[in-house]
Amino acid sequence: MTDSAQGDGTEEPLGRASYLFEGRRVLVSDLVAVGLLKAGTRLAFPRRRSGEVHLAEVTADGRIELSDGRRFKSPSTAAAAATGRGPYDGWTAWELENGALLDILRQELLDSVAEPPLHSGPAGDSSAARHARLKEARKQADAGTPVTLTVRDLLDWWGASRRGYLVSEQIATELANHGLSTMPDFAAVGIDDRVTLTGPSVDPEDVAEEEGPPEQQAPTETETPRTTRAAGPAASDEEDKGEPIQGQTVGNLPSALRGVVSVTSSASFEEVFTKMQLNGYSQLPVLQGTRNLQGAVTWESVALARHTDSNAPFTRAIVKAHAVSYADHLIDVLPYLEQHGFLLVRDQTNQIAGIITIADVAAEYGATARPFLLIGDLDRQLRRIISEGIDLAEVIKLCDPEGLRGLTSFGQMSYGDYQRVLSNPKQWDRLGWPLDRNSFTAHLDELRAVRNELMHFNDKDKVGDDAIPKLRHMIELLRNYGG
Repeated sequence: MTDSAQGDGTEEPLGRASYLFEGRRVLVSDLVAVGLLKAGTRLAFPRRRSGEVHLAEVTADGRIELSDGRRFKSPSTAAAAATGRGPYDGWTAWELENGALLDILRQELLDSVAEPPLHSGPAGDSSAARHARLKEARKQADAGTPVTLTVRDLLDWWGASRRGYLVSEQIATELANHGLSTMPDFAAVGIDDRVTLTGPSVDPEDVAEEEGPPEQQAPTETETPRTTRAAGPAASDEEDKGEPIQGQTVGNLPSALRGVVSVTSSASFEEVFTKMQLNGYSQLPVLQGTRNLQGAVTWESVALARHTDSNAPFTRAIVKAHAVSYADHLIDVLPYLEQHGFLLVRDQTNQIAGIITIADVAAEYGATARPFLLIGDLDRQLRRIISEGIDLAEVIKLCDPEGLRGLTSFGQMSYGDYQRVLSNPKQWDRLGWPLDRNSFTAHLDELRAVRNELMHFNDKDKVGDDAIPKLRHMIELLRNYGG
């Protein structure tokens, strides 16, 4: 619960957050409702490689009805059902009789909603500017020159500085409405990692034809079960989801996608010794190419191989290595990390892009927990000072004058109650502190925003670097003057 109506600090201002149908994805029924698409319109999904053409029709309630009578709200789900395969981007799969894609009509609808802005002032201007940026990003993606930027800069398009649930969902929705997505997933990497705004996915048949067979994987590698959301459309009559990943992921760790120093199976012990000592590493992956993980070498495996046979070849020191996806939930890979001591990380292209260790996870969870511990200490200090220096009756009179909350003890006070009591001149004077009340309470209000953000479990991006010393300084002041 938050303590003030001034905002909970979880989300930054989103401008006109509802400019796209109250934050949801565009549906075929929206096109029908505004007259851009009429009931009975015939649709076709031509397969370029096989020559197949799947037919459908738009219903009066905005569904896509296949030739066998099945109806779907989502174009992507309809395309997958028609072919029995997938996933597909249904908005660029289905065509009208004149060859125009459903996606063209979707963009027309977005333009009509975004221009002119629904509201005057900064909020409307912000959403209009964002719409223009997204249109340009889609144009560049289609031209093969996609926009690349940091997650932090992407958040700034929405006036946000951190990835709370609401803003992440809003970003994913607006990107999807423009046929865009980020590669890698903006929710699964670090805030200063770079992502690319890519356009709609192509037909899997075309991908298979262009890319050829995948690189062979080594039998010594082990993989975790995938725990992230499926990339394809849901197999039910639902709109496309594709929500941003929630919770801490492997890719959120700083080291996960920052590259690896590796060796090949033909390396020498001297090369391994040099690379490990120069970089301060305890292990090195053994790679053939960027995707073929053959294992790893560690100080322990090297020592064991040489102890067993002083003339042992380097390959004797190679042990099994464990690889996970950058998008896997961190909590799900902890058992593997505990077992192996380190994990290699695959990026969105399946390349080995980083390594994480127990030390990385300990540092991450320590950094996440530290502000919670400080907030708890701050809460205890404020309650102690008020309970020792101010009468409970005066507190109740200020914080629960009508008795609606049933406030009967200092232990029931909220952070907002602390602010109300300490901002009251009469109660402040009871403390007898040689401090400026206005400066003190203004600082309390700054810390309220930090506290509320933490209490809403916005843990993907930790509080700013300046928040920790602010909390510590306030706690130190309370200890000095509060006895």
